[in-house]
Amino acid sequence: MSLSKFVDELPRIRTIKPKGILCGVPYYEIEMQEFKKKLHRDLPETTVWGFEGDYPGPAIEVKTNEWIKVKWMNNLPKEHLLPVDTTVHGAEPDKPRVRTVIHLHGGVVMPYSDGYPDAWFTKDYKEVGPFFTTKIYDYPNIQRGATLWYHAHAIGITRLNVYAGLAGPYIIRDPKEALLGLPKGEFEMTLLIQDRSFNDDGSLYYPTQPDPPVPGVCPSVVPDFFGDTILVNGKVWPYLNVQPRKYRFRIINGSNSRFYRIRLSSGQPFYQIGTDDGLLESPVITREILLAPAERADVIIDFSKYSRQYITMTNDAASPFPRGNPPDCRTDGQIMQFRVSLPLSSHDYSVIPYRMTTIKPLLEKDAIMDRHLTLVREEDEYGRAFLLLDGKMWDDPITIKPKLGSIEVWTLINLANSTHPIHLHLVNFQILDRQLFDVDYYKETGQILTTGPKIPPELNERGWKDTVRANPGEITRIIMRFGPYVGVYPWHCHILEHEDHEMMLRYEVVY
Repeated sequence: MSLSKFVDELPRIRTIKPKGILCGVPYYEIEMQEFKKKLHRDLPETTVWGFEGDYPGPAIEVKTNEWIKVKWMNNLPKEHLLPVDTTVHGAEPDKPRVRTVIHLHGGVVMPYSDGYPDAWFTKDYKEVGPFFTTKIYDYPNIQRGATLWYHAHAIGITRLNVYAGLAGPYIIRDPKEALLGLPKGEFEMTLLIQDRSFNDDGSLYYPTQPDPPVPGVCPSVVPDFFGDTILVNGKVWPYLNVQPRKYRFRIINGSNSRFYRIRLSSGQPFYQIGTDDGLLESPVITREILLAPAERADVIIDFSKYSRQYITMTNDAASPFPRGNPPDCRTDGQIMQFRVSLPLSSHDYSVIPYRMTTIKPLLEKDAIMDRHLTLVREEDEYGRAFLLLDGKMWDDPITIKPKLGSIEVWTLINLANSTHPIHLHLVNFQILDRQLFDVDYYKETGQILTTGPKIPPELNERGWKDTVRANPGEITRIIMRFGPYVGVYPWHCHILEHEDHEMMLRYEVVY
């Protein structure tokens, strides 16, 4: 289906307010619902899933150290919008087709509020997964200001629930940021980028089979999914009218599998001020930003010299990344358009600070463990691609048990043929370096034979992260301190098709 670009204005994601006070803290009730929404001028209304009648879901905004409670309510229908593969672990025929649990991605939370994949629930909580413990989640927000996001996380169907629409932004604001003079108010926006495909009747298209198809399994999980249209804040290829001044954009890659390497057609730079879990020490001036699924970038774009110009945000990341097909410049190679068409409403007093915060590095000498963990590609019993972490599956015994407060280095050894965005729940981390190694030698001997120097992270990766790109043929080293809570948490690839098909493991923080 061919759709015109830049005919719909970019929606601003609304901020939801608490229902009241519970146990002395703000209390939210947020309902998951099915409804219809106009996603493009020339499309019929599309049936989607969302929160409180919104797709994407409304923004939750809190302050650092402001504790809140959220009751997530499932009011979805019993039948799924999309094809459920019952051969996938966690989605077997005896499980309800529609199950949800919500994970606050990047949130530092207790285990019962983490959105554990097996802690799913159905409509009205009449059925619950074996690990369900509470209806109300606690979010202490004991972390730096950052752009987080919440999304569905039920085992075996995360890819389908997120694709149906169950995602939204979560902004933690540090009051200290107000002293930096960054663009704010109407000059600050969240951009949640996703890709989708549509049937002629406007309904969401999601494949029932990989290519080639799997004999005897239908519907079948696919190894990746790449839509042929790009949506921002729930609109297909939107435009945004802006003034000739500085704007702050919080960019979230909310796609299932697609990477974005973002540029501006004007050739002007981004001033990246933050990454997944908060501000960088100093802005990074860059003409491109690479985001894997679930990664975020906090950027300033200065339109002051581009009055009356139309500027397209483009994408040239291959799918799968980095060795797949390049995007089509007529479709998935374009994201949205900025129209510098509005008059300047007032003088722009915002600034791009030289220094914004201090990031204290974690030191390798303080690490008590260096874990070597492989990312491997195998085949399942049906001959389908089967990506695994350390050769293990979700229900295997937990072997990673860091001690509370301890620092560890994880060496991610990518033996597969594509980049995997690896996400750890609970903790944020720093990237130490990446290094090429001999994959064949490792497969023969189990030993790492490096073939190049250690490469430090890109300048705009030198902040606190919760998702890291582990590239093929490279070892990627990250360092983190485990805490402040004990309990069982997931870590996984954030390509959702991989996560659903066993590329997810558990670890346990212990005393």
